[in-house]
Amino acid sequence: MEAYNESLSLDKAFYAEDIDGSIAWARANKNAGILTEEEFKEIERGFGMVQKEWDSDSFQIKPGVDERLWLRKKLHEIEDHLTSLLKVIVSRAENDIDLLLPGYTHLQRAQPVRWSHWLLSYGACFARDLRALEFVIQELNYCPLGCGALSGNVFNIDRRAIADELGFKEICMNSMDAVSDRDFLLKTMGWGSDFMLHVSRIAEDLCIYSSQEFGFVKLADAYSTGSSLMPQKKNPDALELLRGKSGTMHGIHSGFRMTLNALPSTYNKDMQE
Repeated sequence: MEAYNESLSLDKAFYAEDIDGSIAWARANKNAGILTEEEFKEIERGFGMVQKEWDSDSFQIKPGVDERLWLRKKLHEIEDHLTSLLKVIVSRAENDIDLLLPGYTHLQRAQPVRWSHWLLSYGACFARDLRALEFVIQELNYCPLGCGALSGNVFNIDRRAIADELGFKEICMNSMDAVSDRDFLLKTMGWGSDFMLHVSRIAEDLCIYSSQEFGFVKLADAYSTGSSLMPQKKNPDALELLRGKSGTMHGIHSGFRMTLNALPSTYNKDMQE
């Protein structure tokens, strides 16, 4: 049962966020008069030691605020990568403004278009994704710390001070909702599913355009493979893997939605999945 019940092998990704949240909670207890300054300093020192010992995987995590802190950090990293991708698309569109190619509908030649026009069509998709990502980040930026198991706490803790220390914009207003809320994860997965849908389409276009039958683009050797039996081939493996991973993302999103579907109120162990 212990092996079946454990989640530490996954939760350990949140160790830094767990420590930050625990220190913020201890500080709030000190500010409420429950802990003395000396006791708080000792707790803070202890957590500093724990952080140094994490290579041994010896610290047990209590999930909750950690997911939001960790996910917020990772989504900001994705936001930076997506911004960089958009800058590359715009730069290539400017540099290649004079290049023409056939435009397609129903995968049949229709009208001549600029290569830049094609590039910026996906730039428009990814720009929408960037705006949607900003919304997702705001939706998860609520602090559940202090909600307890389901009915809050009786220690007169300043939850807004904790939220400010951890960089949250606001607190979760209802403790029963907060302990069961996984909407921020669902929205993140939904965003990822939409983003990967766009990725799969540009990957498919580039697979087609790089084939010998079309020959519009040439893939770099770093992102393709050859064949010992058929040396004339240059396989778009990286693009095909992107197409495949988009299907995985859609499946994860649908699966998690079904996990949450029809759960009774407040926390249930299903949410560990």
